[in-house]
Amino acid sequence: MRPPVVDSHAHVFPEISRAEGRALGVADEPWLRRDADGAGMMMTGGAEYRPVTAGLWDPAERLAAMEATGVDVQVVSSTPLMFGYDAPADRAADWCALVNERILAHCAAAPERLVPLCQVPLQDVDLACETVTAAVAAGHHGVHIGNHVGTDYLDDGAMVEFLTHCAQVGAPVLVHPWDMLGADRMAGHMLPWLVGMAAETQLTMLRLALSGAFDRLPESLRLCFAHGGGSFPYLLGRADNAWHRRDLVRADSAKPPSGYLDRFTVDSAVFDPRALRLLVEVMGADRVLLGSDYPFPLGEETPGDVVRAGIASPGDRDLILGGNAVGFFDLKGNR
Repeated sequence: MRPPVVDSHAHVFPEISRAEGRALGVADEPWLRRDADGAGMMMTGGAEYRPVTAGLWDPAERLAAMEATGVDVQVVSSTPLMFGYDAPADRAADWCALVNERILAHCAAAPERLVPLCQVPLQDVDLACETVTAAVAAGHHGVHIGNHVGTDYLDDGAMVEFLTHCAQVGAPVLVHPWDMLGADRMAGHMLPWLVGMAAETQLTMLRLALSGAFDRLPESLRLCFAHGGGSFPYLLGRADNAWHRRDLVRADSAKPPSGYLDRFTVDSAVFDPRALRLLVEVMGADRVLLGSDYPFPLGEETPGDVVRAGIASPGDRDLILGGNAVGFFDLKGNR
């Protein structure tokens, strides 16, 4: 029996009013504006951020899209605009509790098909650990985080402490790039999304490897990087070459970057069969999860099309389309 088709990278922005958004205590609070034509707008304070469709907040629309595209299960995570990392930590903790409650309610429309991930106030490690513990107990299957908070990346001591806690409570971690570096040099054409996201993800992964953070983290940690690992898989040879040739590069890590490929997974959101084949060659078919970035326009319109076009082995296709996600997110009770 083949495993279900599981989309591990799909976003939600629950219906949150501006008044509720103001609880964050920031000037550009995130909230959702519903428009008369059935569409919506993600808002930051009084400014329009991005137009969105109903699948982002309406579970019926989400489920209809899943039926139309052959997706059995979606792992649902918040839109990164909602992270709240710039807010005071206590306000961010209350905000995350609200968001997590709304995500649970959204997924309750079809609990066998919609799998919730929580978000946490990552700017405060103690509150973040408390939040993920409570969220897992409430029914979340893991946690969705940004790849950095300000200048602190996941190799920072507090971040390593949080990731260690996630391993201890059995919470898988989906890492999403956000607040992209160099945005002031990439005006127009969505270049921060096209270039910055890939760079942010590679930067995070290399920092974890070269800083020795992977050597300190528990091997039981389930860690997945969105967007195919960004630039990392395609520039891995460059990083390994530098590690072997320069003591400055290898000063803090026991192994070259390629020595840590068994410590994380990536999603399949690379949009080109040739790129996916290289990704699978680098990572192994058992470390790639189907991911579409639903329901945003830069996502894969029919989740799994690139996997079916790019991966010849039926066994490898089954792993990527759903088999890997069943184990990663503890989905054995989902169809």
